[in-house]
Amino acid sequence: MHLYNLTLQPPTAITQAIVGNFSGARQQEIIVSRGTRLELLRPDVQTGKVSTVIASDVFGSIRSLAAFRLTGGTKDYAIVGSDSGRIVILDYDPKTSSFVKVHQETFGKSGARRIVPGQYLAADPKGRAVMISGMEKAKLVYILNRDTAANLTISSPLEAHKNNAIIHHTVGLDVGFENPMFAALEVDYSESDQDPTGEAFNAAEKMLTYYELDLGLNHVVRKWSEPTDPRANLLVQVPGGQLASSDRYDGPSVMHKMKGAFFFLLQSEEGDLYKVTIEHEEQEVKAVKIKYFDTVPVASSLCILKSGFLFVASEFGNQLRPIFCCRTMLFTLSPYSYLYQFQKLGDDDNEPEFSSTDYPSYGMADPTMPLPRAYFRPRPLDNLTLVDEQESMDPVIDSKVMNLLPNSDTPQIFAACGRGARSTFRTLRHGLDVEEVVSSELPGIPNAVWTTKIRADDEFDSYIILSFVNGTLVLSIGETIEEIQDTGFLSSAPTLAVQQIGPDALLQVHPSGIRHVLADRRVNEWAAPEGKTIVCATTNKRQVVVALSSAELVYFELDLDGQLNEYQDRKAMGSTVLALSIAEVPEGRQRTPFLAVGCEDQTVRIVSLDPDTTLETISLQALTAPPSAICIADMLDAGLNKTQQTTFVNIGLQNGVLLRTVLDPVTGQLTDTRTRFLGTRPIRLVRVMIQRNPGILALSSRSWLNYTYQNLMHFTPLIFENLDYAWSFSAELCPEGLIGISGSTLRIFQIPRLGTKLKQDAIPLSYTPRKFVSHPQNGYFYIIEADHRVMGETAAKQQIEQLRQGGKKIDEDVLDLPPEQFGRPKAPAGTWASCIRVIDPVASKTISVIELDNNEAAFSVAVVSFAAKNGELHLVVGTAQDTFLAPRSCTSGFLRTYRFIDDGRNLEFLHKTETNDVPLAVLGFQGRLVAGVGKSLRLYDMGKKKLLRKVENKSFSSAIVTLNTQGSRILVGDMQDSVSFAVYKAPENRLLVFADDSQPRWTTATTMIDYNTVAASDRFGNVFVNRLDAKISDQVDDDPTGAGILHEKGVLAGAPHKTAMIAHFHVETS
Repeated sequence: MHLYNLTLQPPTAITQAIVGNFSGARQQEIIVSRGTRLELLRPDVQTGKVSTVIASDVFGSIRSLAAFRLTGGTKDYAIVGSDSGRIVILDYDPKTSSFVKVHQETFGKSGARRIVPGQYLAADPKGRAVMISGMEKAKLVYILNRDTAANLTISSPLEAHKNNAIIHHTVGLDVGFENPMFAALEVDYSESDQDPTGEAFNAAEKMLTYYELDLGLNHVVRKWSEPTDPRANLLVQVPGGQLASSDRYDGPSVMHKMKGAFFFLLQSEEGDLYKVTIEHEEQEVKAVKIKYFDTVPVASSLCILKSGFLFVASEFGNQLRPIFCCRTMLFTLSPYSYLYQFQKLGDDDNEPEFSSTDYPSYGMADPTMPLPRAYFRPRPLDNLTLVDEQESMDPVIDSKVMNLLPNSDTPQIFAACGRGARSTFRTLRHGLDVEEVVSSELPGIPNAVWTTKIRADDEFDSYIILSFVNGTLVLSIGETIEEIQDTGFLSSAPTLAVQQIGPDALLQVHPSGIRHVLADRRVNEWAAPEGKTIVCATTNKRQVVVALSSAELVYFELDLDGQLNEYQDRKAMGSTVLALSIAEVPEGRQRTPFLAVGCEDQTVRIVSLDPDTTLETISLQALTAPPSAICIADMLDAGLNKTQQTTFVNIGLQNGVLLRTVLDPVTGQLTDTRTRFLGTRPIRLVRVMIQRNPGILALSSRSWLNYTYQNLMHFTPLIFENLDYAWSFSAELCPEGLIGISGSTLRIFQIPRLGTKLKQDAIPLSYTPRKFVSHPQNGYFYIIEADHRVMGETAAKQQIEQLRQGGKKIDEDVLDLPPEQFGRPKAPAGTWASCIRVIDPVASKTISVIELDNNEAAFSVAVVSFAAKNGELHLVVGTAQDTFLAPRSCTSGFLRTYRFIDDGRNLEFLHKTETNDVPLAVLGFQGRLVAGVGKSLRLYDMGKKKLLRKVENKSFSSAIVTLNTQGSRILVGDMQDSVSFAVYKAPENRLLVFADDSQPRWTTATTMIDYNTVAASDRFGNVFVNRLDAKISDQVDDDPTGAGILHEKGVLAGAPHKTAMIAHFHVETS
């Protein structure tokens, strides 16, 4: 067996970001790392939106990023530290829109090893050197310079290792043009490693060590080392020094320099941003001052940009991008991203400011002596304003693939995502999101729609032309859209094609002829030969081709005087012409050289339009069905040609199949044909403009868009009403839109974001989702949510009431702060907030919520049909009270049983059954309930006051986390011991384990592929497929009592049989 890996959606979690002028322009860009993917983001100062310029997979894990600029340079380079054992310097080339590898130097083994550098990168502010470090011992320094041709050079590595040292962070110091210097937070563990009593460990000091690169001697020396606060975990570059961040300020930080001043923004683990300033005289620091700035989602990196934007990528949830008004941008990173705007810098507010001079020894007293507590009042955003937001699904806790939405021919992915109060339940649909601008009913049902400009240099379209069976309607585009009469178009006949032709003329093709409307409203008309009509036509700005009912082609071309001239000969095709297409005229040329003709005899022919070989057939391609539409388009596809556009002939067939063929621009031959089934209706093809680039809109029972994004070809359905016809639309309020007809409705819409394959609809949740199940009949979802160290709403209200009764004053404004931004109040370990939520995925809303009390937390859920209740469906939720995670323990576990009422919209509590451990997995099994309770696998049946335990197996090593079943077979996923095969033997009422995996794995998810095969994944990003031997499977099934299994000897301290791994794949982004 082989596994084929297709990424439906690339990673969204941002682990690090850097800012710089990577394109060499004056505008700053951001390079973000998404685990195994590098992206270049560019904020738009005018709109406040951030767009992705390029995304590139690196086929490895990115551990660190840094930006640097050579002295006197105009652009920045990116340095990447990864698990490859190499340091890589990348340059962004705006011409090819790609990252170019400038240097790649190998220094160690591959893999994310603790002694192999790559975890930390620190660049000299002047771009003269870079230090790359591992988590332990290893530090290498590379010198960066230019050669005589002004090309970037990198030296051999200079070692700065220190044995028995754990490295917490490194930073490059701002020393001007003196020898480059780096600072590192280190802990020497040599004595702790040899002291069995643990006293040396408690006495170990965290050292701040300075390393100097002597450019004259080409050598790195340890300049000096001094003890620092043992709580220090982060180093921040300071003009003329560095700042050590400690205690709870363990989030990202950023420094911003202004004229004559500078400040820092630090973020705590709660998401609070603090503004830090240093009061100094010359080089002497007088005081460090800190004050509350604002609260944003917890981020993994901060970067300030000069254009006034702040990008926040939160660790869990959507990415916020904030913006400053002050010509400075702070960029914060996390899996979700948000864009804010700085309204002010917090200088004139009433927030209390704390100074180091207010504390003993300037706050650097003995760490064992607690400092006086500092209090501030959280509040809604005051210094920042949210501008933009990027969707992210990190982390995905549970998901299911089902087709629940009405009138949908493809399944949807339902996913429970996020953490804490910012968790969401998302519905993912394959397709591009469409934003409708205008929807209007028409007096009849049109069969086609066009828009056109009056002059070639007009910025926006002027007319909308609607073709009906018996006439044509022309609408004028202005502040309002209204009907117009005096246009020169024939309104008494249907229209086949509309074109703005030449500098200032219009063209209308109708069944009886062609109308050429000049700028002065004079009309030149060409009439079809008597007894013949025009059946189809194709046009561009200088050429017109029509097909007559007699299967003849008539070719027209615009001369230099603006007159439309007919070519003297006509081409007889020998078969009825069903479709025609010519490409747009290439820039700097008078005509396009090829015409594609689709005939009823199931062929497509390429006909020459060159003056020397006009209307001669060049090539022919046979089809499997008659064509319904043809469209030639020049589009860029880096997979075929990275430097110039490729000419594609798109052929839509009447059976709903689309063919895409490459047209040779020299010979006119058709090659490299690709096929795709689009729908059940004959296909219509329309050439449109999407964000100033050509695209193809394919209309069948579903609408599809073929477009270029980041130099790659995409073909994605639109999540929109089925369209009968469509065209490009450009107006002042909608400059890059589309217009279409659906029945008798005229729709104007736009596509807000390209490049996405999945449209996401989110429903907010209260706590972290754990698992969810669907009702087999009504399609509702039942989600269990639980958060550790958080009080439930009922418990929080009770505690607040107790404080009020005790005479404490409660700040109601703080209580009303939204938890999705500020989080929920922290509680001691063993405290839980949990609920059961009922969701309607079709209506995309929450129906009901049941809060769990008595400090219970839900960990598993299943819809079970109990045979003792005549197959009635019940919801069983596994919960535990007063649960601690490490080590795992609880006061008591419970199996809560609910009955569905109101057609599943609400739940009625029946009873709960006590267990001696946490029930992490439950599942319906042969009219009963099978549950994984700690290390035990149990079978329960329905009773009047509680569930009745029927049988148990206690042979599992750690804890059961997943269950799957088919027939009498149960697949059990153990937390630390992979997947086991168990069977229930009803005659003897036994649960027997007869096969397991020879390799222990930390299992996270399992599913049965067939009766003998299981696919599973572990927490380290591995996906594997195990299969049981068919002979063993048959032998177990033929044994009615399981006596044979009982008498078999176990292998490798496990089951008597072992499964074979037949496939394995590492996802990388686990």
